[in-house]
Amino acid sequence: MTETTANRREDFRFFHRLRVRWAEVDMQKIVFNAHYLMYFDTAIADYWRAMALPYEEAMHSLGGDLYVRKATIDFRASARMDDVIDVGMKCARIGNSSIVFEGALFRQDQYLVGCELVYVFADPATQTSKPVPTGLREVLLGFEAGEPMRTVETGGWDALGEGAGALRRAVFIEEQNIPKELEWDAHDAVVLHAVARNRLGQVIATGRLLDAEDGVSHIGRMAVHRTLRSGGHGAAVMQALEKAARARGDREVALNAQRSAERFYARLGYAVHGEPFEEAGIPHVEMRRSLR
Repeated sequence: MTETTANRREDFRFFHRLRVRWAEVDMQKIVFNAHYLMYFDTAIADYWRAMALPYEEAMHSLGGDLYVRKATIDFRASARMDDVIDVGMKCARIGNSSIVFEGALFRQDQYLVGCELVYVFADPATQTSKPVPTGLREVLLGFEAGEPMRTVETGGWDALGEGAGALRRAVFIEEQNIPKELEWDAHDAVVLHAVARNRLGQVIATGRLLDAEDGVSHIGRMAVHRTLRSGGHGAAVMQALEKAARARGDREVALNAQRSAERFYARLGYAVHGEPFEEAGIPHVEMRRSLR
């Protein structure tokens, strides 16, 4: 057993919320002890998303992977079925090849269980330890310091097309099975594009702004990395494109929203305009927002 040094809510800037399920309690009607490690591991996965890092691609670009070296738990009190609990997680220390995370599980302000997870950065083929890459070190330290994990830039296809195109291919062609001949068109070469990048420079969201007709511009090809949705990255791209449309004098912006994303656009101030329709075999609806 170990006692973590971070055992107050204010010790953490990141939390993952969950509700205890019936299958996670034992005959004593408290959470079975092994599930706490699962809770902390789930929180770690969400921690990577909070840093805007798609884990698999990020580790591939860094030339290694993280392996658990040691996991220790500090039991103070038990969680019970249907409790809403917050799992705090923080990067506590970074060594030459190791990264130490501290976690704490809270029911409201009550500290229930703590943990210390020691990871080693290593070569995936041999599992031989390697120095923690500077890029990863800077991302972790920056996140704990409250620095932005995302930047958004706008520009032409020549500058942004490689990253934007790769993400669109992954989302529309590979994930949604849209025929590639429907994805690429002549607009790409001449319209304004926006991309959101994480701190490793990876494109995690993209969209484009077409020229206006009668003061109404059109946003399209909105895509967000599959593992990073609901992280605000799509909204950041939308805001950048709307800013560009407003700067050139457009009075309204329209888009063809997939019905599954209708609520996302509604939260950004868009309203349904017209009747639903199908595009590339996917239900859509036009939505519009005034820029004035």
